[in-house]
Amino acid sequence: MRGSVLRSGAMVYCDDLPEPVPGPGQVLVAVKACGICGSDLHFAKHGAEMLAASQEVMGMRPPEPVDLSADVFMGHEFSAEVLEAGPDTDAPTAGTLVTSVPVVLSSSGVNPIMSSNTTRGAYAERMILSAPLLLRVPNGLDAKHAALTEPMAVGLHAVNKSNVSPGETALVIGCGPIGIAIVAALRARGIEDVAAADFSARRRDLAAAVGAHTVVDPADGSPFDVVKPAVVFEAVGVPGVIDDVLRRAPRGVRLVVAGVCMQPDTLRPLLGVAKEANIQFTYAYEPGEFADTLQWIAEGQIDVTPMVTGVVGLRDVGTAFDDLADPEQHCKIIVRPDL
Repeated sequence: MRGSVLRSGAMVYCDDLPEPVPGPGQVLVAVKACGICGSDLHFAKHGAEMLAASQEVMGMRPPEPVDLSADVFMGHEFSAEVLEAGPDTDAPTAGTLVTSVPVVLSSSGVNPIMSSNTTRGAYAERMILSAPLLLRVPNGLDAKHAALTEPMAVGLHAVNKSNVSPGETALVIGCGPIGIAIVAALRARGIEDVAAADFSARRRDLAAAVGAHTVVDPADGSPFDVVKPAVVFEAVGVPGVIDDVLRRAPRGVRLVVAGVCMQPDTLRPLLGVAKEANIQFTYAYEPGEFADTLQWIAEGQIDVTPMVTGVVGLRDVGTAFDDLADPEQHCKIIVRPDL
């Protein structure tokens, strides 16, 4: 079987992967599309640090150890076509287009489809999914758009956590894929006054395309000179941004941190205390939010079309990883195994 794996820090094409075999409760699927996520790019460069951080969080360890000296399977933003069900398994009929939250249920527990030496991701022709978690893709939605359910659900979760309401102004700082997902979710939630800030002209254009009413280039001045938001979404993930938001934002601001910063950061609590700011950190999504996002994309409430800036085959995943380093070139590259 063909696929692309992380090997010695680089994505490598191979054509000799063992065929996955579905067990009870599982389904073999043919991957139709898979988005390349920023977390995949981070893992390729900083895998050891990310694994150490995951072990530190609440003392948790991953369900299975990850050996970075061996091949690592990735690819968690996907849509796929059902091929066959495992033994004694009720599943959609063969040919049904589906997606799923990126985990596989097995006798060993819940195994994330993220970065693993054993659990296959969607940078391959075929993979295993869990039948109880499958969601049928409705309304004839394009497979590459259905694959973006996962990252768009991250944006919806951040918006839900903010408790933003119609009539309030929202500011999204950082217009990478997650920032764009937040802008789209805000519009789907009926927020009429949405501003977005990014140094990249390409990303500002994308923010406007998915619904931002105001876009700001921070090189020309602080976005807080242009809008007075009730809610700010930090989707940059670099040190110093949280402190700068607390310094510039209005009193009573609600700050939602969706950007993943891998370095230590410093903020001045006095700024938050003096302004009675509320800081909410967010991660991933709930299963219901994943299902809602898929439905909204299929019904046109969330338009993911502007986000897809490139499509590649399995041989070119490594090149796509490199290309995504340039924010002026790409937002989201989709991998299609049939190319």
